[in-house]
Amino acid sequence: MDRLTFPDSFAWGASTAAYQIEGGWDADGKGLNIWDTFTHQGGDRVFKNQTGDVACGSYTLWEEDLKCIKQLGLTHYRFSLSWSRLLPDGTTGFINQKGVDYYNKLIDSLLAMNVIPLVTLCHFDTPQALEDQGGWNSEKTAEVFEQYAKFCYSTFGDRVKLWITINEPYVFAKLGYENGIFAPGKKEPGFGAYRSAHNMIKAHAKAWHAYNTFFKEKQKGLVSIALDSDWAEPLDPNSVDDKDACDRYHKFRLHWFANPIFVDGDYPAIMKLKISRKSKAEGLTTSRLPEFSDEEKNMIKGTADFFCLNYYTTRNVRPLSIKQSGPSFDSDMGAEGIKDPDWIESGVEWLAVVPWGLRKLLAYIKDTFGDPNIYITENGFAQSDPPVLQDTHRWGYFQETLAEVLKAIRQDEVKVKGYFAWSLLDNFEWNSGYGVRFGLFHVDFNQSNLPRTPYFSAIEYAKVVKGNELIYK
Repeated sequence: MDRLTFPDSFAWGASTAAYQIEGGWDADGKGLNIWDTFTHQGGDRVFKNQTGDVACGSYTLWEEDLKCIKQLGLTHYRFSLSWSRLLPDGTTGFINQKGVDYYNKLIDSLLAMNVIPLVTLCHFDTPQALEDQGGWNSEKTAEVFEQYAKFCYSTFGDRVKLWITINEPYVFAKLGYENGIFAPGKKEPGFGAYRSAHNMIKAHAKAWHAYNTFFKEKQKGLVSIALDSDWAEPLDPNSVDDKDACDRYHKFRLHWFANPIFVDGDYPAIMKLKISRKSKAEGLTTSRLPEFSDEEKNMIKGTADFFCLNYYTTRNVRPLSIKQSGPSFDSDMGAEGIKDPDWIESGVEWLAVVPWGLRKLLAYIKDTFGDPNIYITENGFAQSDPPVLQDTHRWGYFQETLAEVLKAIRQDEVKVKGYFAWSLLDNFEWNSGYGVRFGLFHVDFNQSNLPRTPYFSAIEYAKVVKGNELIYK
């Protein structure tokens, strides 16, 4: 038997997001968010036109979630606040006290169990009232977000010491404002992703500075942003074109956000050059990629106290094979990622299981972004529906991944401080609805009491957490 030990005080967690688990979409004064609107519009935007109206029912069944957390023995729990449950129109003009009470109960109960909360301010669910005024296409949203962040720090920051501003701005911007397949469903290729991301980065920086200036001295917490990234390898390691495409893939995905925040306050040079040239060729007088002023660059640089990484898969990369008409993010990047046919697929088509990709990505982040403390804030493996409770194959993937994390810590000297499995519960998986199961706990959506049952992987994960070690038989 091999025993592989993790560092002392390693953070063991699981993650969720408000819209995906809470339900209670119109309960107790909650305002509409963009996913409420998006799913209610139907039209096959989501698998079987499903919604998060009920989801896991965690707004009323939160104590059942706590039982799951206790059963796993977690040291940390990552969840998000529903912005519109707290502030129905997105602003502090009206505060929904019942929303405040809900999160106070959750936070206090977690602390009573010696579980440290890691709280995300916005996990894809912007209040609809703000979207009606332009949403993330509007610079005003960055200012409103700063006020929302201040409200959350002042309301919960006496107990919450780990904060994430925005979850996966790449996914939020590209799928929400470029491709339109996520809420708010805007299809603005070549413009929307850049404009919305630009405002998200400024919103994040404003929220970080608000904490640093007004709260940090007393509350002594830390603030970051959750960035998602694949690992990428050139399809042909001997091809200069494939290697260049691979570099662009990283720059347009991870560096798009990490470069401004962790390096120099600005976008990667290759992004600026590529988009500027294409914009000029399209007859535009300015680049489709907005510019940060020098003042904004100084504001943005260094606005993260740790690095939050969401990793799921790896891609082999080559130049974009299909020429696209009109401007688009993919055309600007000029690269495409493909799955190796030898990689095992999980229960969802896009997720090929590549544990070694995580180790390579962790080392890359260490070498590229100043050797930060890193929390893996999401990583998981899906089952298709109906799932099997005895998910031994899935636990095998978890084992392999955790072994790669240990190699990154022990051999590559990456400062990985914690690992959060996605997800605590089977939940509403965005446009996949309930047809994809990522949970450590099975949720029976056909029963009104939405019972939670541990998968085999949950039982095994609890053993790892308890011993702070990975055991191979």
